[in-house]
Amino acid sequence: MRFLVMVKANKDSEAGVMPDERMLTEMGKFNDELVKAGVMLAGEGLQPSSKGTRISYSGSKRTVRDGPFTETKELVAGFWIWQVKSRQEALEWAKRIPFTQGEEVEIRQVFEADDFGEAFTPELRKQEERQRAAIEKNKQRSGK
Repeated sequence: MRFLVMVKANKDSEAGVMPDERMLTEMGKFNDELVKAGVMLAGEGLQPSSKGTRISYSGSKRTVRDGPFTETKELVAGFWIWQVKSRQEALEWAKRIPFTQGEEVEIRQVFEADDFGEAFTPELRKQEERQRAAIEKNKQRSGK
């Protein structure tokens, strides 16, 4: 099972305040544990919404709005993607995140191919497999 763990934004992250050395050190140790356990697939911090853009879709109309966006509590400041055996395991890892200043995370399970049932035809499965293989190839080519 894969889970997206979203670190919710706050006034500091939206103001572009960077974590101090202590937090970076603690987060680095935590990420090392995730990697060693084979849990962490990806993880990144995000720039504040003032550097972001939203696009709304209505039929063929596209509306583009530049940040910042007002509802800070609804914004994401960073994320991990974890591969774990259960929701409970994801929760146990999340409880260990070294936050101490009122931070908040949201955990959401990622859909897997089988979740889509018959609508996800063999042709669509092959397409997804090709896309995943191409993504891996692109990662190797770019060294990431």
